[in-house]
Amino acid sequence: MQQHIATVALLVRNYDEAIAWFTGKLGFVLLEDTGLGNGKRWVRVAPAGSHATCLLLAEAASPTQQKSIGDQAGGRVWLFLHTDNFDRDYRAMQARGVEFLETPRHEAYGRVAVFRDLYGNKWDLIQPHT
Repeated sequence: MQQHIATVALLVRNYDEAIAWFTGKLGFVLLEDTGLGNGKRWVRVAPAGSHATCLLLAEAASPTQQKSIGDQAGGRVWLFLHTDNFDRDYRAMQARGVEFLETPRHEAYGRVAVFRDLYGNKWDLIQPHT
């Protein structure tokens, strides 16, 4: 049996602002934006060149979901963006206004820096050791 995680849902305030941020600030590609009726959309984004997991941008539809925007992991880093060139992507993301919470550091698993998305979710930008 062969399996993989294809999509991770990320609660957002607004589809269009989320698409703009992920494509503009992180350089992600809009894979799909399909209307489902009643204002609901199926919106998928992924890092350029990615062939595996993507994000489903899910507009919060209830007060409970709205309270979870930006805190889906209780304040922990929960999304991990791997890169083959840390310096290139770190500089590009900084230039586009991505908020990094620390300076880059070296860990046993690779070079890493924590950043926030537009909602406050924490991510790691990582160049793994090969």
